Amino acid sequence: MVWIWQNTDWPEFRYDKKAISSFETEFLHKAGTLYGSMKHMGEEDKLSVTIELISEEAVKTSKIEGEILDRNSVQSSIQRQLGLKPSHKKGTPAEEGVSKMMVDLYKTWDAPLSHETLYHWHTMLMDGQRSIRDIGRYRTHEEPMQIVSARLDKPEVHYEAPPSKSMKREMAAFITRFNKSKKTESALVRSGIAHLYFEAIHPFEDGNGRIGRAVSEKALSQNLGRPTLIALAQAIEANRKAYYSALQLNSQDDMDITDWLVYFAKTVLAAQDRTQKTIDFLIGKTKLYDRCSEKMNERQKRVIDRMFKEGIDGFKGGLSAENYMTITKAPRATTTRDLQALVEMGALTKTGELRYTRYNLNLPVSGK
Repeated sequence: MVWIWQNTDWPEFRYDKKAISSFETEFLHKAGTLYGSMKHMGEEDKLSVTIELISEEAVKTSKIEGEILDRNSVQSSIQRQLGLKPSHKKGTPAEEGVSKMMVDLYKTWDAPLSHETLYHWHTMLMDGQRSIRDIGRYRTHEEPMQIVSARLDKPEVHYEAPPSKSMKREMAAFITRFNKSKKTESALVRSGIAHLYFEAIHPFEDGNGRIGRAVSEKALSQNLGRPTLIALAQAIEANRKAYYSALQLNSQDDMDITDWLVYFAKTVLAAQDRTQKTIDFLIGKTKLYDRCSEKMNERQKRVIDRMFKEGIDGFKGGLSAENYMTITKAPRATTTRDLQALVEMGALTKTGELRYTRYNLNLPVSGK
């Protein structure tokens, strides 16, 4: 097996520009639409969207690596990093660490990439990790850096990265290319190459996936000239198998990475759609409260608040009367009246009949 970094022309990546051009056009169009949506929001709503998107990315980028974080703790940490009063108690070191990295990415998107930036992010992520030897620096262990399947009876090496002794040289070349490519490459190509290149080097003992995705988002922001606040990790996490498969297939043999860039471009476009839905959801939230808040009793407000906390995906299958009773402790007759009133005032929509009746937030459909 020949890994990509073992090619004689490493790291001179090749790709078919025509295969990517239409994606670049769509990316720029969607980026303009997202920017327009944010531009016409009030400052308070902009801040809410920013916190929501950063916290969701922090949770999802960790979930890709199999680490499940408490969303409320992550969001509170982000609020704290932005100088706001946190809405939840302080989280675990993992929750605090990824939150700090994501906020730093948001604040310093336009700064050139450097070894110090990457070391800083790694230190944040690895806070409290006693099993990691090299924290805040590139790996130094002599044994090969390998990605191996979890099967103990028949382990398979999916990838082997360059040896640790070459990390400083490899990363110096990576950083130089990243910073220079801002003027020479389009957004999707630059971001896609940066991610594959970084993951191929795998410079850290742990945390490479999370930092690699942050580098990709930094590239997108720099090419657009503003923070993307894009739901990249959310789009990747939605189909992790395809993500790891695309990385593996393009980390071996020759230097043609067209397939990877097509996969990555489609993922970024899906991430933009997710971001737009989140923005629309939060705008809809403001409008719903504006028209219904004064009409709702305390039980109804508690349930609507709870539904919004579920995010854009909402309650699985919709809110049921049983859900309402659990949240409010109200008897069934009161629940029936409350739900009917919420439908009549336009806060909820109703589907189904009898025990199959379900309720959803009455929000405008994205794009309508």
